Amino acid sequence: MNEKSTGWLPVVCLVTAMVLWASSFIALKIAFRSYSPMIVIWGRMLVGSFCFLFLLPRLRQVRIRRQDLRFLVLMAVCEPCIYFIFEAKAMELTTASQAGMITAILPLLVAVGATIFLGERIARQTIVGFALAIAGAGLLSVSGETTVEAPNPLLGNFLEFLAMVSAMGYTISLKHLSSNYSPLFLTAIQSWVGAVFFSFFLLSPSTILPTTFVPLPAMAVFYLGSCVTIGAYFLYNFGVSQLPASQASAYINLIPVFTVIMGFLFLGETFTRLQVLASLLVFLGIYVSQKRPRPLA
Repeated sequence: MNEKSTGWLPVVCLVTAMVLWASSFIALKIAFRSYSPMIVIWGRMLVGSFCFLFLLPRLRQVRIRRQDLRFLVLMAVCEPCIYFIFEAKAMELTTASQAGMITAILPLLVAVGATIFLGERIARQTIVGFALAIAGAGLLSVSGETTVEAPNPLLGNFLEFLAMVSAMGYTISLKHLSSNYSPLFLTAIQSWVGAVFFSFFLLSPSTILPTTFVPLPAMAVFYLGSCVTIGAYFLYNFGVSQLPASQASAYINLIPVFTVIMGFLFLGETFTRLQVLASLLVFLGIYVSQKRPRPLA
C-alpha cells in the first residue's frame, strides 16, 4: 500500500487511536489521585514492555540500519521520554478537558515542523490558522479556573503545549522510520526505552513510592500501559505508515472532542463560557489552516 492510500482501515485505526488517547487523560487523572506521577508513567511503560516480551522472537528478526539510529533515538527521546515528563506535570496542574484541547494544536505544529525539517511548503493560511489556534489555547489557559483538580491551569496548559512540541518531533521521525520498520517494532522500542528511562525517576526524592494497592488507580495504570501505550501507539503508527504525516496527524483534532465528553461523563468537568469561546477559536484556527483555497476562476 502506498503512502497516499485512502483505504478505510487506516482511518478506523486512527479514529480508534484518538479515542484511546482521549481516554488516557481521564485515566491519568484517576491514577494521579493515589500514585505519584512518575510511578504512574513508569508503571505504564513497564506494563507495555512486559506485553511486548511475548513478541520478542518476532521483533528480534528486525535489522536496524545504521543510518536510522539517530531517528530511532529522536523518536524515543521525544516520545515517550520528554513528552510524558511534560504531560505528567501538566495533568497535575490542569483539567483533562483543557489538556485535551491543547492537543488540537499538534497538526499545525507538525505542518510547521515538516516545513522546517522536511522542506515541505506551508501555505499562508496555515500560518494564520496556527496563530488563531495558539491565541485560542492561550485564552483557554488564562481563563482557566483554579480548583483542587487544576491548581494552576495556566502553567499546566503551557506544559501540555511543550508536550505537543515533543510529539511533533516524534511524528516527523516516525514518518521517516515507518517506510522501513513495522508499527509493532516502533511501538515496542518506545515502550522499552520509556520503561528504562522512567525507572531512574524512582530514585528521585520527589517520587513517592506506593505503600498500598488502590484498585481503581491501579487498573488505570494497567489500562494506560496495555490499551493506550500499546493499542493507541500501534494504531497511530500504522495509520502514519499508510497516510501522509500531515493527513494522519489531522485526526488528532478528534482528541479534544472525545476528551471533553469523557471529562464531563467521568470527572464532572465543565467549561466556562469564555473557555468555550477559546476552544472554538482553537478549532477555527485548525479549520483555517486545513481549508483548501478556492480557485480564482
